[in-house]
Amino acid sequence: MSTLPITVAFTRYLTEERHFSPYTARCYGADLRQFVEYLTDELGIEINESAEAGVLRSRESGASDTVGQIAPATLTAVVCRGEADTIRGFLGHLGDQSYSPATMARKIATLRSFYKWADRHSLVDANPMTLIRTPRQNKRLPKAITIEQVEQLLSAPDENDVLGRRDRAMLETLYSTGIRVSELVSLNADDLDASGEALHVRGKGRKERIVPLGSHALGAIRRYIEMVAKDPRLSESRHTGSGSEFPLFLNKHGKRLSSRSVRRKLDKYLREVGLDPTISPHTLRHSFATHLLENGADLRSVQELLGHQSLSTTQVYTHLSAQRTKDVYDDAHPRAEAG
Repeated sequence: MSTLPITVAFTRYLTEERHFSPYTARCYGADLRQFVEYLTDELGIEINESAEAGVLRSRESGASDTVGQIAPATLTAVVCRGEADTIRGFLGHLGDQSYSPATMARKIATLRSFYKWADRHSLVDANPMTLIRTPRQNKRLPKAITIEQVEQLLSAPDENDVLGRRDRAMLETLYSTGIRVSELVSLNADDLDASGEALHVRGKGRKERIVPLGSHALGAIRRYIEMVAKDPRLSESRHTGSGSEFPLFLNKHGKRLSSRSVRRKLDKYLREVGLDPTISPHTLRHSFATHLLENGADLRSVQELLGHQSLSTTQVYTHLSAQRTKDVYDDAHPRAEAG
């Protein structure tokens, strides 16, 4: 089935109004297309391909233009037929395909966002998702590595060349600040406040925050910048062509480093020092939070540093920290376990 215009309009709304990342918007769009395909098969609906270029006019006068290009046949035959019982059937269909609880939760979140959007633009008579309950998920504890393993990893890059210095600087920054890898690669040179020992970070939903930068990370960034300045190939090609943006972390061509490249570099160093190959850039974020809490940081401060909107998102780290404390107790106390 071809991509339906209604999914295009919905994903455009997610990126332009809700400020979702392109990746998340694509995932939501794929979820919505999967739902539409289920409806067409289940209800025996034929999509009028010739109507795909039509423009849907909301029944609500003066509705926003963000509705965009939506096929009338698609709306009538698919969206308006998405009733609560049909949605429950779709979720049962997904359950038969052994999706993980996290994936199921995202697909439900997609439908909630979609029908809320559709209801606001009067594309449906009522929001059927108000009758659908989200199943509870078992919370998975985030993975964290020990301080000794962090030290092993950070010492892996060879600082004798500019790319090695870059890798040391970016790994130090990830662990020192707990920022997401997407936030790391979005950093510009002007986001570094060397005198204030801090970084200006643009997070999810275009929310901005200031995060402290440890002395080791700051020193690594300074050494990296010094070597970049001495490399004409890199220093001359740093400009991205979009105003005064100068990426802080560059690839070998002098362009902005990608998230995928960060992951590849991390994989390389994990192999070199013999650490668990499933460790990811996000593991350093988890380790940052866990180590702060283990050393007495309060939960609210860690929430602000991580850029979490909800304190409940941060609370999962307290469970991890508590489990570590229990493990230490069990190993060290002579009467911790029954003989």
